[in-house]
Amino acid sequence: MKDKTADASVAAKRKKSNPQGMRMFLLVLPFLILCFLFSYFPLHGWIYAFFDYKPPLKLSQCQFVGFQWFKMLFANKTQVQQLTQVMINTFAMSFLTIVTSILPVGFAIFLSEIKCKWFKNLVQTLTTLPNFISWVLVYSVAFSLFSNSGMVNTVLQHLHIITEPMKFLDSDSHTWLAMLLWNTWKGLGWGSIMYLAAITGVDPELYDAAKVDGAGRFQLMRHITLPALMPTFFVLLMLAVANFLSNGMDQYFVFQNAFNKTHIQVLDLYVYNIGMTGRSISMATAISMLKSIISVTLLIVVNLVSKKTRGESII
Repeated sequence: MKDKTADASVAAKRKKSNPQGMRMFLLVLPFLILCFLFSYFPLHGWIYAFFDYKPPLKLSQCQFVGFQWFKMLFANKTQVQQLTQVMINTFAMSFLTIVTSILPVGFAIFLSEIKCKWFKNLVQTLTTLPNFISWVLVYSVAFSLFSNSGMVNTVLQHLHIITEPMKFLDSDSHTWLAMLLWNTWKGLGWGSIMYLAAITGVDPELYDAAKVDGAGRFQLMRHITLPALMPTFFVLLMLAVANFLSNGMDQYFVFQNAFNKTHIQVLDLYVYNIGMTGRSISMATAISMLKSIISVTLLIVVNLVSKKTRGESII
């Protein structure tokens, strides 16, 4: 009894003597509230997947249909074919994005090697600015350059290289490649910022020691700079893999048209089209639910792989 009383008094003393923990909790509290409001609270909308929702009726006035929408996804042959093509597009775009995620690493390494400071800042500014341009403006640039009456077709026709305008935008040829190039142009400079910050943290003595041993410029990049960037690269890579099914829809929405709809429609855009254009919000919610479940499963798998290979988990 005396021991229990002593333990309770020690715990009470520790609680009183540890006000820093309470201050830290109060600092984190606003972010926990924001996380709950914008990440967890919207999940109650999943209930629409189990009703035959018809706007603007209230949910209580709609019929409860259980798993009907989930069954319909795989019951209709045309629906299955369409969903399969959407998943192929999603996986292809995500795979190409992950494969090219090494480009910001190379860009950051070569940019850090530029000795002329004003030129280096100019290149970094010009390559970072596209990240702040909305996809609507990016499409405006693409339309001005590559539409039938755009600058590229006009110049080629004036040079008598072509007689008919080339269909860059209203064509389904090389849609994945075109989307990848626009995405790379927009995000290359922004993606390299984190690697440039990592490069500044490399110990300069490593470079000095390697130079004394006779290492050249490319050897310094290969044996010191590149290994120093690998931990950052692999963490970002694992996060990208965990987010494999989330391509976003802004880019694909503004570039989609009747000609390239087959190969440009990724999962996020498909959900939007089903919910807004097809006016089947319940079906769109069911697809979105499946996407979230698959994404969480991928995140768990990647986390397990990270724990096994690196000894560190990302969550």
